[in-house]
Amino acid sequence: MPLPPALSRSAAVAVAAPASAPLTPADLRAGLAALRARGLRVEMPAEAAMLADDFAPHGYLAAPDAARLAELNGLLRRDELDALSVVRGGYGVRRRPPALDYGAARRHPKLVVGYSDVTALHCALYARAGLPGLSGPMVAPDWPHLDAESEAQFWRLAEGHAPVAITGPGGEALEAVRPGRAEGVLLGGNLTMLASLLGTPYLPDLHGAILYLEEVGEPPYRVDRLLAQLRLAGVLENLGGLVLGGFTGCEPPQDRPSLPLDAVLADYTAGLPFPVARGLVYGHFRRKSTLPFGVRARLEADAETATLTVLDPVTARG
Repeated sequence: MPLPPALSRSAAVAVAAPASAPLTPADLRAGLAALRARGLRVEMPAEAAMLADDFAPHGYLAAPDAARLAELNGLLRRDELDALSVVRGGYGVRRRPPALDYGAARRHPKLVVGYSDVTALHCALYARAGLPGLSGPMVAPDWPHLDAESEAQFWRLAEGHAPVAITGPGGEALEAVRPGRAEGVLLGGNLTMLASLLGTPYLPDLHGAILYLEEVGEPPYRVDRLLAQLRLAGVLENLGGLVLGGFTGCEPPQDRPSLPLDAVLADYTAGLPFPVARGLVYGHFRRKSTLPFGVRARLEADAETATLTVLDPVTARG
């Protein structure tokens, strides 16, 4: 599988909405303007419709399944595009993975960028077509507010640099939870999306992988349930390494007893036979690291600190 081309500041980038619509037209307008201000040649088939005064999403979806699928497949089939960026996450990608054009993804590899619900798209494209991607900033929620350090990390990976040590945008280091050293394919994203793909042909083989996780809006008992699903499916103990990112909005409810989230995470990482780290600045907050999906990485942890190094490029330079 050829790598997608490295992303230059004048690359041709398509914008799609395979999940939910932007929260407001202003968010989309600002995101598109931010991409174009970088010099990128941005094309969005649904731009006029989504910015129209009378635009109405299809419930929690940006459009009906057939329309979103046709848009996504149409862009995957175009050889002249360098990358495909996503309007926002929300929900909707995992409704139609069997109908994605995986042959086109192999013939015309392009960098797919997004996170959250887009985890399901990254998983399907890698599992069925071998296409790596970037779990990184989305058009409407992120690009209008992207700080210089977060953007610099995005470009370093998108331009095909390797090896790259992953630290937070402010230089935040990882904290070791369990010591060890492992190399494997770097995969991950939203915990709910990954758990929902268990037992399907659209989840990549996680055996020996270095898995990174984030979650949003789930109380501790639901995070517990999702991690239990990974463990009961035989996934958790067979990883090569685990890196915990942001679990935002996952506080215990105020009106009922609960374990704290840290206790839940500690229960599921205790005794794992590989390196585990936490403190990855990645997830549903404004300043965050971009992470590759589907390339080799190394995780090393000692008694206190840990390092995550991306060993192979996610795009092909020159």
